[in-house]
Amino acid sequence: MTEILTDRHGVEGAICMNDFDDCAIGILERFGLDVPVIVYDREKVIAKLMERDGMTHEEAEEFYYFNQVGAWVGEGTPAFLIKLETK
Repeated sequence: MTEILTDRHGVEGAICMNDFDDCAIGILERFGLDVPVIVYDREKVIAKLMERDGMTHEEAEEFYYFNQVGAWVGEGTPAFLIKLETK
């Protein structure tokens, strides 16, 4: 994933979550943000935890909030998207 970010998109410093490349949906840029961050689809991350690690939905959500959303690893810390219902 790091090579794709650098070679295709010119992004450096973003931090990738190991084994979650298939859950990445974009790159977040905004004024005042020194390093663009990778954006992951929340539902895809939770589904992957359930499938890969055999967690229940409740266990996967708890793991997600504590270990992924709750992790600060510097300026390039990933972000997570919760999709809005449009109807």
